Amino acid sequence: MSARYGIAEWYGRPFPSLSREERRQLGDIALTRGGNAPPCPFQRNLPPCRKRGGVCSLQRYEPSDDGRLGPPEGDPAIVCPARFEERRLLIVWLAEIVGFERDEAMVAREVAFMHGTGTDKPAGKIDLVVARATEGDLRWYGLEIQAVYFSGIGMDSEFENLRDDDSNRPPFPNAIRRPDWRSSSAKRLMPQLQVKVPTLRRWGSKMAVAVDRPFFEAVGGVSPDYSRDLDDGDVVWLIPELARGDDGSWRLTKGHWEVLTLEATVDKLLAAETVRRAKFEQDLRMKLEPL
Repeated sequence: MSARYGIAEWYGRPFPSLSREERRQLGDIALTRGGNAPPCPFQRNLPPCRKRGGVCSLQRYEPSDDGRLGPPEGDPAIVCPARFEERRLLIVWLAEIVGFERDEAMVAREVAFMHGTGTDKPAGKIDLVVARATEGDLRWYGLEIQAVYFSGIGMDSEFENLRDDDSNRPPFPNAIRRPDWRSSSAKRLMPQLQVKVPTLRRWGSKMAVAVDRPFFEAVGGVSPDYSRDLDDGDVVWLIPELARGDDGSWRLTKGHWEVLTLEATVDKLLAAETVRRAKFEQDLRMKLEPL
């Protein structure tokens, strides 16, 4: 059995450290989708988790010798946007980059950017706006946050497996699922930027984009001779990382950042290469079914 992606963080907690009873309890919560969801530890004021199923991030795991959950591989991939809100790290980081003092920086959420021509109702929003407002002057920067979608069957069967499992050690993921960076970048993030960035450029502002390190590496990673001069581009890329603490929990930390033009950003998000034949045929065999 080969490595598979499974839950890295569930309702804000590191999955491998959960007890059997805790896994069963969270599995029941994830399946009932009721109003008893635990609070999100990453959001201000600790609101109840609004992510269906409560999965914050995914990680690759090796199977153990007895088919249970083995050691993890690599970094977790963030699948819930709220996971990026830990300690308001991104907001403070962007404010530092653009030269706002901590005590003068302000933030607004989901600011309407487009409206329907027939209804005049909001038709598009900017996730976050970091600003500095002084008398007679308003400087601001947009911030779009992009978690990754995953491909494969839904998580309900995994939640059922965790709810019903009676072993002390976590079970190995019951199906093949993987982060779909291609869909998340070219099909989701890129159209958002192509609509919003040209207008912000005309208005004399810029857009920041936050993705985690696995996402950024999947679209080419750090640019050769990258720039951190805000005058060199339209898009400020923020690449936070999840760092493991001594207690096994994950903590959002500052990573790489760079400035790109919109055109270079689009090229990065469209970057793709043909998979090897062996990988293609491996995936093909898993998808084949009788007529």
